[in-house]
Amino acid sequence: MDTPLHAAHRALEARFGSYLGATLPAAYDTVDKECRRARESASLFDTNYHAIFELAGADRARYLNAVTSGDIKSLTPGHGALGLLLNAQGHILAELETYALEDRFLILSHASVAARTLETLDKFIIMDDCTLTDVSSQWATCALEGPRAAEVLRGVCEVALSELGPLGHQEAQIASAPCRILQRSHFDLPGAEILAPAEAIPSVWQALIEAARAAGGGPIGWEAVNSLRIEAGVRWFGYDFDDTVIPQEAGLETTHISFTKGCYTGQEIVERVRSRGRLNRWLVLLEFAGAALPEPGAKLMADGKEWGQVTSCAFSPARNSKIGFGYLRREHNSPGSVLECAGGTARVLESPANPPKNVPHSAACA
Repeated sequence: MDTPLHAAHRALEARFGSYLGATLPAAYDTVDKECRRARESASLFDTNYHAIFELAGADRARYLNAVTSGDIKSLTPGHGALGLLLNAQGHILAELETYALEDRFLILSHASVAARTLETLDKFIIMDDCTLTDVSSQWATCALEGPRAAEVLRGVCEVALSELGPLGHQEAQIASAPCRILQRSHFDLPGAEILAPAEAIPSVWQALIEAARAAGGGPIGWEAVNSLRIEAGVRWFGYDFDDTVIPQEAGLETTHISFTKGCYTGQEIVERVRSRGRLNRWLVLLEFAGAALPEPGAKLMADGKEWGQVTSCAFSPARNSKIGFGYLRREHNSPGSVLECAGGTARVLESPANPPKNVPHSAACA
């Protein structure tokens, strides 16, 4: 799936790859330079992997609160919440970002599971006064992140990013296009995601890239984004969690689950795990030694047996090593444990993998 910014990336001589179900720039420069750009100034990157839905109607808050794990009923216009769409067994069908507008919710998920997400959400609307609409083709997105992101954003649209609060949002104009600015971090640095009409996103991108370059920043590809987000502890849906795991195995209970909101689909399993406090496996942070990066799905072995699998990995310029996530059973997932992997070794750095520091945590668990 090419994005509306594909031509702009080609003009910058980007190298492309497949990320989160979309064809996105892998790199414009070296990963080291792009990571440094993000850490020291302001990085701009294409985020058009989203499925975007609108939920309108008088019952929208009550309905969505009953089918997802986030605290939707407490949302007021200008605010947002993370959540998960679970099945009855507690497995994760989709990750959802829900933003409250005056008359509707804007829901961002992943295009890779758009059809299933729309179908699952829609089938529970029976007697409720609400309407779910797929508006993915109408909108496009890009993100700005780094220590100078707020300064760059203020320069192009006069939005004070720090005043929005985590997952806060407001309307603005960039390059004469109506946009919605979301305070949203992809790798735990100050950041914003910009939602614009699909036909206007090239102009919005150009305005942002010029402002970022003036601040010493510029575009980065998804090799750098992947490295930065693993360093920060950010899990990706479709890579580090999906419909084969439950939220606590992925370490999402503090960021994506409200334990005070009441019942929702899959809540019984989530609550049972919390009350009993025992998991057989969970996501850990790993450091790899070997000639090449392990592929997702690479087996983690010890004593001739498989104890887990790698989910994602990247070279980290900050650590000067290969790092990644993987699921390991409790018998071999203590920090310092060393396992065989892909012709080399994998050492457990964090168990469970620490969550990102600046991703909004649910009120019940903060």
